[in-house]
This record gives sequence, C-alpha cells and structure tokens, in this order.
Amino acid sequence: MDGHPIESLIKTSMESIKEMVDVNTIVGDAVETPDGSVIIPVSKVTFGFAAGGGEFNLKTSQDNDKGSQQSYPFGGGSGAGVSVQPVAFMVVGQGQIRLLPVTQNAMIERIIDIAPQILDQLKSVLKKNNETITVQAR
Repeated sequence: MDGHPIESLIKTSMESIKEMVDVNTIVGDAVETPDGSVIIPVSKVTFGFAAGGGEFNLKTSQDNDKGSQQSYPFGGGSGAGVSVQPVAFMVVGQGQIRLLPVTQNAMIERIIDIAPQILDQLKSVLKKNNETITVQAR
C-alpha cells in the first residue's frame, strides 16, 4: 500500500486551496486610472480546512484467522472555506502614495490624516481676512 488514503485526500484538498489563494488574491492587480494614478486593492484572506476519515471493521469468518492480513474499507471526507475581504486600496499618483482603508472607522481615520492640511488652510484664510480688515481700516 502506497500510503494511507487520508494522505491523498489531504493532498488533493491542499492543492485545490493553493490554486484558489495566491499572492494576487491578497495584493490585487494594479488598475491605472485615466489621470495616471494606479490603484492597488489589498484584501484579507481567511481560510479553514478540515479532513477526517476512518476505517470500518467488517466482521467476517476470516476474523478468527489471526494470520491473515485484512485491509479495512476507508471512508473519509474533507472541506474548506475561503473568505476574501477588502481591507484597503493603495493609490499611487500625483507624487504621493496613499492608503485608503475600507472600514467603518475609515472616515475618522481620514479626518485625522487630513487635519494638518485643514488647519493650514484655515490659517491662510484667517490671515487673508485679517489683512483685508487691516487694509479697509486704513
């Protein structure tokens, strides 16, 4: 006997999973937009795998003969599940690289990321208003 039947069962299942999940599943193919930016999807891949089996003991008249070797019938099965969930998009273009997360908290994170830019814009607007008021007062 080459090996136990469970070995071929597991080998076949793992080869099938390997075909389904590769690097391109996690970091997807890049897509170029008309403005020249490149968008790369990033995903989270989760998978589970289970296999099992057993040999069945058949009661025959040969059971009394201790010298004979019997091979018992094997019954087994396997299963797998794969989940692919988008996590973020990496945007490369206009001289910068940005990671745009795809979560419920993404809006809050985005506000925190752009807060310095908003403060700079507010300062410049207030400075212009202050200069305008000073000029009109003269």
